[in-house]
Amino acid sequence: MRIRAPFEQVLDLPPPFTLVTLRERANAFAHAIEIAPQCGAGTLVYVGRFDLAEFAVVLEPDEPLRMARRAFYAGMVALSDALLAYAPPQKLVTIDWPDAIRIDGGLLGGGQLGWPPNAREDEPPQWLVFGAMIRTVSMTGEEPGVHPLATALEQEGFDDAGAANVTEAFARHLMAAIHGWQSDGFDGLAREFVDRLPRLTDTSYRIADNGDLLVTHTGRTDVGRSALWPVLRTPSWLDPETGGPRL
Repeated sequence: MRIRAPFEQVLDLPPPFTLVTLRERANAFAHAIEIAPQCGAGTLVYVGRFDLAEFAVVLEPDEPLRMARRAFYAGMVALSDALLAYAPPQKLVTIDWPDAIRIDGGLLGGGQLGWPPNAREDEPPQWLVFGAMIRTVSMTGEEPGVHPLATALEQEGFDDAGAANVTEAFARHLMAAIHGWQSDGFDGLAREFVDRLPRLTDTSYRIADNGDLLVTHTGRTDVGRSALWPVLRTPSWLDPETGGPRL
């Protein structure tokens, strides 16, 4: 099912998704949150932009909110898998826990998660929204290397990965991630996410049952814990002034 907009192409999405397209200056994440109570699961909001792949999808979990936030990891695995499908050989796609996507160390964008403001931790939320932005083209007008900590798909040789391609691939990989979670449990999905974290010597990671990050170091018995839900409130990769990925 699709909603065709005269200013934007229709995306090729799997049947469970319903597409809503917005004009360039709109905000996919904010709009998905606004319509989530009425539109329901599978609604995918897409903003037709040249410089960004920007989209958000509505989910309806059946777990209490404190557990349901783990859906964020499914979204991040799907997002990184979508990029890997178009990545040139030897390009390294990594995730800075929990939400930032990097290509060979350069910040590309990331994901974010929203839930109803009045939702209770011990009850299933009415909806969740996973949103993402991936920089496809640098629009600064500056030479490559001026912002060495940031990058774009075009700069990294992702010649066939436009905004529509990334969004379509994300939808397919999200279905696969959720199916794997439902059929095999969360542990497999958690391992896939952990495999995308930067490798540090003598350091290992696990995802706790509630989504927190657990960190252990070789030769030490203590376990570090980073809580998921507080950091989701302020995406690390998002520039609040520009509304796009940081430079």
